[in-house]
Amino acid sequence: MSLKAVFLDKDGTISRDVGYLNDPDKLEIFPYSAAAIKMLNNAGYRVFVISNQAGIARGLLTENILQAIDKKMIRTLLGQGAIIDAVYYCPHHPQHGTYPFRKECDCRKPGSGMLKKAVKSYDIDVAASFMVGDKKTDIDAGKDLGVKTILIHTGYGKDEEKKFAPGNRPDHVADNLFEAVKWILVQ
Repeated sequence: MSLKAVFLDKDGTISRDVGYLNDPDKLEIFPYSAAAIKMLNNAGYRVFVISNQAGIARGLLTENILQAIDKKMIRTLLGQGAIIDAVYYCPHHPQHGTYPFRKECDCRKPGSGMLKKAVKSYDIDVAASFMVGDKKTDIDAGKDLGVKTILIHTGYGKDEEKKFAPGNRPDHVADNLFEAVKWILVQ
């Protein structure tokens, strides 16, 4: 039986976007994120973090530092009863960095490679799933996969909302992750 899922961007969606975060101690999870994710868990959704991390390609952090940041995020959320099923990240950038990180790839949002990997690994029902993020690239990745999309106004969301053409808007716009989850749960 296929599972329903919610794919979440990290920076600007679950946590404050502070630029190229390269220190676990600077991770600032929004105060409502754990409650929102726990609501998804309780409703039977699998929750995946889908994150571009070009700071690795740019040499601003290492994969080990990113993994320490992600472990802190997972532990902090779990301490409040919220479960992240898996974290996927793209370390690549098409113009910056050196081998093996400087390259075109389908995992970097707006590509949907990270989402497709989760769908395959966890047998996700795409038609019953959602992508939530604060950037047009998040929404475009979700649309490429075929899930419902929600743009949130935290992070870059308010400015990013202006980038959508009338026929290519997200399925919903919400103030933050908590409001997005409330909308998901009534769909």
